[in-house]
Amino acid sequence: MEHQHDTAKYTCPMHPQIMQDKPGNCPICGMTLVLANTSAKHDNDMHHHHGANPAMGHEGHDHGKMIEDFRKRFYVVLVLTVPIMLLSTMIQHFMGVNWQFTGSQYILFALSTVVFLYGGWPFLKGMVDEAKAKNPGMMFLIGFAIIVAYIYSVAIVFGLQGMDFFWELATLILIMLLGHWIEMKSVAGASKELELLVQLMPADAHMVMPDMVHDVKTDTLKANDIILVKPGEKVAADGVILEGESYLNESMLTGESKPVQKSKGDKVIAGAINGNGSIKVTVTHAAKDSYLSQVVKLVDDAQKSKSKTQLLADRAARWLTIIALISGIATFLYWYLTGQPLAFAMERMVTVIVICCPHALGLAVPLVVAKSTALSAKNGLLIKNRTAFENSRKITTIVFDKTGTLTVGKFEVSKIVSVKPEFTENEIIKLSAALEQNSEHPIATGILQKAKDLSIAIPAITEFNAITGKGVEATVDTKKIMVVSPGYLKEKNLTIPADFAANEIETVVFLIVNNELAGYIALSDEIRPESAGAIETLKQNNIKSILLTGDNNKVAKAVSEKLGMDSFIAEVLPHQKLEKIKDLQSKGEFVAMTGDGVNDAPALAQANVGIAVGSGSDIAAETAGIILVNSNPKDIVNLVLFGKATYRKMIQNLIWATGYNVVALPLAAGVLYKQGILLSPAAGAVLMTVSTIVVAINASMLAVKK
Repeated sequence: MEHQHDTAKYTCPMHPQIMQDKPGNCPICGMTLVLANTSAKHDNDMHHHHGANPAMGHEGHDHGKMIEDFRKRFYVVLVLTVPIMLLSTMIQHFMGVNWQFTGSQYILFALSTVVFLYGGWPFLKGMVDEAKAKNPGMMFLIGFAIIVAYIYSVAIVFGLQGMDFFWELATLILIMLLGHWIEMKSVAGASKELELLVQLMPADAHMVMPDMVHDVKTDTLKANDIILVKPGEKVAADGVILEGESYLNESMLTGESKPVQKSKGDKVIAGAINGNGSIKVTVTHAAKDSYLSQVVKLVDDAQKSKSKTQLLADRAARWLTIIALISGIATFLYWYLTGQPLAFAMERMVTVIVICCPHALGLAVPLVVAKSTALSAKNGLLIKNRTAFENSRKITTIVFDKTGTLTVGKFEVSKIVSVKPEFTENEIIKLSAALEQNSEHPIATGILQKAKDLSIAIPAITEFNAITGKGVEATVDTKKIMVVSPGYLKEKNLTIPADFAANEIETVVFLIVNNELAGYIALSDEIRPESAGAIETLKQNNIKSILLTGDNNKVAKAVSEKLGMDSFIAEVLPHQKLEKIKDLQSKGEFVAMTGDGVNDAPALAQANVGIAVGSGSDIAAETAGIILVNSNPKDIVNLVLFGKATYRKMIQNLIWATGYNVVALPLAAGVLYKQGILLSPAAGAVLMTVSTIVVAINASMLAVKK
């Protein structure tokens, strides 16, 4: 979880994790970045914040401080606004009273000055920061509006003919403070899922020493340390169970609700909640390199990255700022030059500028981004590339890997056949297991499990070599041993035995000893119960499903037909997968490819959307834009549907934010003045705030459908 912020100068007041060396807007909430007054200490704090207990980290503290600051300013201004309104000439006229007395104007001036300086300070400071950054936005507009209102009203107090609008200044600042307070809470809520993810890591761990168990800080753990995880506690680091067994709840990381049984030799991930058994775990990664930390880093990076939709929204917000300033000045000139009092023209200008603040537009996409990326991570969908995720709505064809995705991926030996009398079934298993003992491939796991069941001692090997996409070879007791696919036999023109028989869903590997076929092993893999439903949902959404596998035609056809898939492509070597993806794209298909991120890397890179599946232990599949923690096909469907839902939310927010301005701006300018409809600056502030809150609420309603 390292952040490269050595030269950072700008940060977001609401999201201190955002550190950039250039001015601009916060990619999460849209607020203008301010000059950072922190140094390397900030980096260290952030580092610990992710590695230790973030519940006590300063991110939440800063969030809370900012929200508390706006709350306090709001209440102070609220108290001062009451006497300001009572002393205001216009309000007194409206109420039919006359409470003027000697010096009342100066008291009004003094109270309003406190409101302007204290209540308006966040907006005035924001205005200066945006001006320095040459990037005028919301704060610039609000700051400009309250300065104009204040200077004009002060001029009235000290001799200019007209009517002040101190009361409008006070109510405007009051409503803007309230709006920002509510909005900040909404924004904080939109990204709280990321904070919850961060908080999954416990602060302390029980480290097992030779003579005692000692509590240490989680971020001090390193590889090969041994930790004790008691019942009900969170696992402090990624590792392998050394001793004990238990059920672990990994739902907060994988989206799988059922606890998973774990015993000696099984992998565990940091943040998982231990069930009712104590386990000792050998740590495999330091805290900062843990799976959870990588998840948080991925989510954080995805939230900071901008997609095309967001860039469009940013451009629109910048243009709206320019339009607001031009419209405000034009409105002032129109009314003043057509004979309206100066106060009226000023009021119209202030209202136009306030109502056109691009805040809702600026937040329209970032709020959805913050919500969707963090929500995805909690459901086992890790977004590395925002554009890839956004493009998932365009998918017309999904190419599925078979083993471990559509099928359980747990192969069991169903048949052992010897073709030479000197090789018994046990001997075939023994030699095959010797070659597969260092592999994590599902077929290898099935063969090794059979050797274990038969209590067969596995011999050592030398000169091991993997034959890409075809099998493995090595030397066992001076014999050259190979375990290969049917495709290899065809390639080398080796004769397949006459009595060879495998059913439709069996996968067969052949054992070759000293270049002669010794026998074969058939393994079967069960189709996942969720696969059929996933394929059916894709059909309902007019998305084609294609099976792409290195397995034989028979198996591929049987699985494809059983699941009701559109087609299948079998006996494909890794390098051929790329060509198959290209073929589909040349036919106008928008292709998503699922794969394990290693053999499938070229195809994943070629696909319009690359999805690395089953990567719980290796989430750094570089070529995939999206990583699925589980290999469940239902998650792939959820991803597509969630991508569509996310895009809909973005568009809804953009339509609302722009549509609101199209309607509100003319009203603020006074186009219906003659019809008796006129918005005050305070009413403009209310509408602007409401539009922002609507956008925030709409983003918060985003959910992953299961």
